[in-house]
Amino acid sequence: MGNIFGHSFRIATFGESHGPALGVVIEGCPPRVPFDLDFLKKELARRRPGQSDLTTQRKEEDQPEILSGLSPEGLTLGSPIAIIVRNKDQRPSAYTEMKAAYRPSHADFTYDAKYGIRAVEGGGRSSARETAARVAAGALAKTVLDHACGAKITAWVESVADIQMPQLAKTPTQKQVDASPTRCPHPATAEKIAECIRAARSQGDSVGGVICCVISGLPAGLGSPVFDRFEADLAKAMLSLPATKGFEIGSGFAGTQLMGSQHNDLFIKKGGRIRTSTNRSGGTQGGITNGEDVVFRIAFKPTATILQKQKTVRPDGKETSLAAKGRHDPCVLPRAVPIVEAMAALVAVDHWIRDRGQNESFGRCGRKA
Repeated sequence: MGNIFGHSFRIATFGESHGPALGVVIEGCPPRVPFDLDFLKKELARRRPGQSDLTTQRKEEDQPEILSGLSPEGLTLGSPIAIIVRNKDQRPSAYTEMKAAYRPSHADFTYDAKYGIRAVEGGGRSSARETAARVAAGALAKTVLDHACGAKITAWVESVADIQMPQLAKTPTQKQVDASPTRCPHPATAEKIAECIRAARSQGDSVGGVICCVISGLPAGLGSPVFDRFEADLAKAMLSLPATKGFEIGSGFAGTQLMGSQHNDLFIKKGGRIRTSTNRSGGTQGGITNGEDVVFRIAFKPTATILQKQKTVRPDGKETSLAAKGRHDPCVLPRAVPIVEAMAALVAVDHWIRDRGQNESFGRCGRKA
């Protein structure tokens, strides 16, 4: 039914936007990994609603409850790990009109077309509220990666509408990213983005933008040829997020404007290992990581649910108009940053475990444990 992600490190998320709780079951996590509850809470807090005037004003504490899979000392047992986050600020009455009319560009119609029924309140599973479960799983995936190979994942808002931050000389720290509620690490640009989002909210409208993400510290060799390419799984992970409309890795679409002689990443030996002099490939070649930073971008459309009156139809096809009510993000990007990081971590840890299962027993030289 499309609610399971991953191969060796697998997650299954459950719950609706206005149901009793959201949750995730994680299967395939290695045993004896120390899982810090405070770190889990911090990651969920970065995603939760109501954290600033730029986001939805729904008030949720998003306090996680770990139901299984951990020892009293906080070590993973190797058994399934179940985590839930209870919903506490539901307002189903705000969605009464949406029972009789489809929101333009939202999943209302397609869910009805597929299932013949839908959770009207908050959009059910199509709501970004579902991503709380992904962030919880991503916190564990980040922890496993850190202990396995020291890999780190950092995402940030690069642009909103037509406001573009300048290119950075190096990857920003999470502290720099979280310094602004926009999650743009360039202060002058962050201020402009904040003004843009507030203006959209005041007009009952919404704006989109682009998030950039970097995975650093991954060893060379993760990923598989053909169907299980590392970047292919990244693309699926990112495009599974609500409101996403585009994915590019490395030079992306801009690379099409270069000649091969300009685009190729030349191999060099640096620090005792093979490196590339540039990173237009974005950290993968042939679907396999090459040891450089994995750099990719995701495009998010403007939030579909807006407060302006729009033309639409009823389930019977009759024309009507709808001005949505409820509490919605005028721009999803600030809260999407930790979600992007979580999905990147899930892809990376899944490929790390799969690679070890296939190759580690043969004792390849030069590979990190």
